[in-house]
Amino acid sequence: MTTTVRPAIALQAVIFDWAGTLVDFGSLAPTQIFVDAFKSFDIAITLEQARGPMGLSKWQHIRTLLDDASIAAQWKTYTGHEPTDRDVDAIYARFMPMQIAKVGEYSQPIEGAAQLLSALRARGLKVGSCSGYPREVLNVLLPLAARDGIAPDHVVAGDELEAGGRPGPYMALANVLALKVGDVAGCIKVDDTVPGIEEGIRAGMWSVGVSLSGNEVGCTRAQLDALEPAQVAALKQQAEARLRAAGAHYVIDSVADLPGVMAQIETRLAAGERP
Repeated sequence: MTTTVRPAIALQAVIFDWAGTLVDFGSLAPTQIFVDAFKSFDIAITLEQARGPMGLSKWQHIRTLLDDASIAAQWKTYTGHEPTDRDVDAIYARFMPMQIAKVGEYSQPIEGAAQLLSALRARGLKVGSCSGYPREVLNVLLPLAARDGIAPDHVVAGDELEAGGRPGPYMALANVLALKVGDVAGCIKVDDTVPGIEEGIRAGMWSVGVSLSGNEVGCTRAQLDALEPAQVAALKQQAEARLRAAGAHYVIDSVADLPGVMAQIETRLAAGERP
């Protein structure tokens, strides 16, 4: 039997998520606003519940929260009916101005992110990005992040593709088209959420999860620093397990650790491996 050897290909692009991956250590900006938006309707949700669907587009995130039995029960008590898409629209309309007003407070880059983007460009790699944030929110975030060196070559918002957002591959593939990437196997998708990892897998890319800086741990840098090493290790282990269960090929603490993983992926690509 003849064995077909795949030709080696090179890395061409890295596609990043935003909150919890490039900026906003702990992914706090979207999470607290969901809690506040629901509270404005007299619905109490926890930060843990708010984090659950993170990575989805914000409208779909709200829909998923309202599908939760305990939250749906509160909504029925409040309104007298089961939650509908019109209710999602109402919460989304309340959420959006709150998110726009607050996102700038959480625009600080995660340590090492700006240096990483600069290093990728120095190597001739293209830098893409996508987010569950709607375009209106990104329009506030992007110029603030750019001042701190976070300015990808392309950005796709969670509300601007007719096909939809995560966990589908659409935003990642929109980056492939815009950046003129010749082979999705030469792309790395970096994300701190389960839907974001699934997005990369479905797009045929190497998918790298981010644990400590992201949504799955959900702590600020200061909160992490205040914990005992054993506590940090436990949080990291739980986050890694969830991201790997979603299909992540690798999991790193933060984007600062990506170069080491890139070297491993390049070795695998040179041997003819594919994601």
